[in-house]
Amino acid sequence: MNAIDVLRSTYSTSRMVLKSYVSDLSDADLMKRSHGECNHLAWQLGHLIASECLFIEQLSPGDAFALPEGFAEQYSRETQSDNDASHFLSTAAYLELFDRVQEATFAVLDKTTEAQLDEEGPAMFQPMFPTKGAVWVIVATHNMMHAGQFVPIRRACGKEVVI
Repeated sequence: MNAIDVLRSTYSTSRMVLKSYVSDLSDADLMKRSHGECNHLAWQLGHLIASECLFIEQLSPGDAFALPEGFAEQYSRETQSDNDASHFLSTAAYLELFDRVQEATFAVLDKTTEAQLDEEGPAMFQPMFPTKGAVWVIVATHNMMHAGQFVPIRRACGKEVVI
C-alpha cells in the first residue's frame, strides 16, 4: 500500500462513518444542534461538501466538483446561525452531493503522484497545511472531525448505534 492508497482508504473510512451517521436521519433531524454553540447538522454537511471542493480546487484547479451557484456561500461562517430549514437541502440531497463530490475527488487523487504529495501546498492553507500531502490528509479526515457532533443528535432522536 502506498501513500495514495492510504489517503483513499482513510477518506473512504471517514466518509463511510459520516454517511452511516446521516443515512437514517430525517430532514428535520439535520436542523438540530448538538449544543447551542454548535452548527446544526445540515450546515455541517454543506460545509464539508463546500470545503472539500475548495481543497480540491486549490490542489488541482478546474478539477473540483462544480457546486450549484451560491452553495459555498450558504455554508459560510456568516450563515452558521441560520435556522430556516427551507435554506437547506434534504438528507437525500446531501448524500447525493457527497457521492458526486467523492467521484470528482477520487479522479484528482487518481492522477496524483506520491512525489506531488511533498510539493508545497496551496498558499491559502499555509502554514497549517504546508504540503499538498497535508492538504490531502485534511480532505481524507475532515468528515471525522465533524462526525462526533452527529452522535449526540442520533442518541437524542432514538437512533440505533450504526458503528
